[in-house]
Amino acid sequence: MARSDGGGTGPVLWTPEALAAATGGERAGHGAEVLSGVSIDTRTLKAGDVFFAITGERSDGHDYVGAALERGAGLCVVSRDGQSRIAAGLPADASLLVVEDVLTALESAGRAARARTAARIVAVTGSVGKTTTKESLLLALGADGPTHASAASYNNHWGVPLSLARMPAESRYGVFELGMNHAGEITPLTAMVRPHIAIITTIEPVHIAHFSGIEGIADAKAEIFTGVEPGGAAVLNRDNPQFGRLERAARAAGIGHVVGFGEAEGAEARLLSVALRPEGSAATADILGETVSFKLGLPGRHIVQNALAVLAAARLAGADLALAALGLAALAPPPRRGVRTVLHVKGGDALMIDESYNANPASMRAALAVLGNTPVGARGRRIAVLGDMLELGDVGEDLHRGLAADAAEAADLVFCAGPLMRMLYEALPPNRRGGWAADAAALVPTVASALRGNDVVMVKGSNGSRMGALAQALIERFHAEGGVGAEG
Repeated sequence: MARSDGGGTGPVLWTPEALAAATGGERAGHGAEVLSGVSIDTRTLKAGDVFFAITGERSDGHDYVGAALERGAGLCVVSRDGQSRIAAGLPADASLLVVEDVLTALESAGRAARARTAARIVAVTGSVGKTTTKESLLLALGADGPTHASAASYNNHWGVPLSLARMPAESRYGVFELGMNHAGEITPLTAMVRPHIAIITTIEPVHIAHFSGIEGIADAKAEIFTGVEPGGAAVLNRDNPQFGRLERAARAAGIGHVVGFGEAEGAEARLLSVALRPEGSAATADILGETVSFKLGLPGRHIVQNALAVLAAARLAGADLALAALGLAALAPPPRRGVRTVLHVKGGDALMIDESYNANPASMRAALAVLGNTPVGARGRRIAVLGDMLELGDVGEDLHRGLAADAAEAADLVFCAGPLMRMLYEALPPNRRGGWAADAAALVPTVASALRGNDVVMVKGSNGSRMGALAQALIERFHAEGGVGAEG
């Protein structure tokens, strides 16, 4: 399998000539004749990479071309305007590819990389679970042959073309994550990826502030179908209320093969049995008529649910289903998505589950369910530390209050940070209230003083609520060790 983290010395990914042909750029100077990786960040750039000097909201990549060359970049893609601005500070023979617009050139490179490969391509979107599903596909398909997948959550207007441009021509499978905050954002991404198989994990009220309702979110996710290759398939959550709407959209886009996954009658990828365990799960499923048993290295029913989609996609892509099922056992949590860390607190050790990457009502319920299923030691408690869920619009307060029953069932104590989480905190039974603060930083001392040996504490909130900083503060305060575990 391939982990596309930037490139570096290795097999030839591009030649300058091929990149010039793909982008319509003009070469200047002298540099490497083969390029082994693609980068947009000098901090992770490796010798032999091509560096695309993208202009972002906060920085201009042209300001880092000199640093890229010093780090061994084999070629730097710059705009015509940018070249004239930085020329005085570069060596006369600096290896450049001059284009009209760098992001457009990256998109062109991505399309060219997609066009040159015979790989079977799977694209994943959905309100929750995209990254974990992408990582699961990397493991499942990677067990059958060379598989390329995007790094981290590279699912936006620059992340998708960057991930495509990094795809080796000889890949057997490719896996790409497509994200959106607004309608219309997935259409250009799926047009670049041109998947053979499109997965929508689920539809939930995420980013609902930008939509008139849940149906609008479903329609925006359904844009993925517009790029599916002729004869391709859609894999949809049969248990989700929006299944019918998505199925109609898929068929309207010309997709004749729609596969439902879940526990409902009629699901072609159907869960038959499951044993949910604190560190993972074991399950048996019917995948398109074939019974398969598998284990997962992450806990949670939602992880099992999405594994059904992964196995269905593997089968549709022509991979060996038994090998794909075996590959799932190696699933591990990405950073801040369920990583477990031991904290040395008063009276012994406590376990922290860091779920601080992001949050919405569906993922919050899933994380609370994992917390509720995690065993504690003698006199230990299950503790939830929760930050605001953002981009929920006018229904935000109600959605926070609506989590009170789940939080009270899963946790012995609940600590909350932020004005929206005040709604949840006040809806809790008094014996479940651990403390509330206006923001994550203010909550740190309260949580730290409450922790004791044998506790399990789960930290979760939207990125903007800065719960990741709270989790890191606990690690620093209690000299933590470890860092293994599971996603919730």
